[in-house]
Amino acid sequence: MKYILLVFDGMADIPGPELDGKTPLMVARTPFMDDLASKGLVGKTVNHPDGMYAGSDVCNMSILGYDPARYYCGRGPLEAASVGIPLDRADVAFRCNLITTDGEHILNSSAGHISTEEARPLIDCVAQKLGSRTVQFYPGVSYRHLMVWRDGKDDIHCDEPYRFIGEPVSEHLPRGDGEEKLRSLIWDSVDLLDNHPVNKRRRDEGLPVANMVWFWGQGRVPDLPSFLTKYGKRGSVVAAVDLVRGIGRISGLRVVDVPGATGYVDTNYAGKGEYAFEELREMDFVFVHVEAPDEAGHEKDAEKKIFAIEQCDELVLGTILHRMKRYDDFRILILPDHPTPISTGGHSQEPVPFLLFDSRRHRDNSVPFDERALEDARTFVDDGTQLLPMLFKS
Repeated sequence: MKYILLVFDGMADIPGPELDGKTPLMVARTPFMDDLASKGLVGKTVNHPDGMYAGSDVCNMSILGYDPARYYCGRGPLEAASVGIPLDRADVAFRCNLITTDGEHILNSSAGHISTEEARPLIDCVAQKLGSRTVQFYPGVSYRHLMVWRDGKDDIHCDEPYRFIGEPVSEHLPRGDGEEKLRSLIWDSVDLLDNHPVNKRRRDEGLPVANMVWFWGQGRVPDLPSFLTKYGKRGSVVAAVDLVRGIGRISGLRVVDVPGATGYVDTNYAGKGEYAFEELREMDFVFVHVEAPDEAGHEKDAEKKIFAIEQCDELVLGTILHRMKRYDDFRILILPDHPTPISTGGHSQEPVPFLLFDSRRHRDNSVPFDERALEDARTFVDDGTQLLPMLFKS
């Protein structure tokens, strides 16, 4: 038996006037998901514990069966694990975004999805000028980078920048133990980056500048039990974003690199499907994560989100299903980790639909795999950590 988990990040939404009372998932052409839904189980689930924000770190940890209420550590240490940054127990890792500001407001949380090639000299400049023995910066992909505070403070609140576009910087600066150091670094980065040659060129081209660093998602390295020990299955993770790759690496999944996987709507969808199938030649389980619908939701772009969902269906799921024809028995679990409504551009706490398909047991199901399942589905899993046990159940 082969087991496949597909998480199309942020795919769920809230019906609104933008699409005549529908959601992007309802509007999108998804023949492969529709076919599986007609023969599978469609239910609804909540992937974040009560009292915890529905972030991708919390929700993907939950989907893999690791209770965030027990193991949650922030996305910083997970992303650090993904790229092999060594962390001692006393170290605190932060996500370090390159963002756009006018000096007073948060204007863009990704600096217009700045390319990695342009971002690298900026974060290198920050590391050289603002880094120290205790504060170290590490380059990542596009706007996503890391800062490690050696023997640092983690009793501090840091706001996610994408939730507060257009709002004053001063209202969302770090608050708590160690806030003075982090605030100083943030303001110093503006003086350093605003007139950097990369940003001068972007400004001339009418592009958002990457002129401020922003810290969030902080935490210390977690101690997760291995996936093999937990489930008795050997597995791999196919993902572009360091957050998900880090969860996989810490839990003992094999992390797969896919050429052209970007973590954005221009990602290599078909490549993810191909590489996922290749992993199943050797492994029992593969976890495929696609960030694109989430990024489109954050941009409040309905058409881009519909496009991303359709590509997930046709090129990720479709590719996998075509290749899986040679196997007699396999099970697939498909779901978003959380909603990212285009109306707000942030995550929301509502339940999400899920689809469980077993090639050996076809059902007669009329509940569609979209947000209508939140009303119509009879199966409600109120604890997302129980989804993988359902997938692995014989």
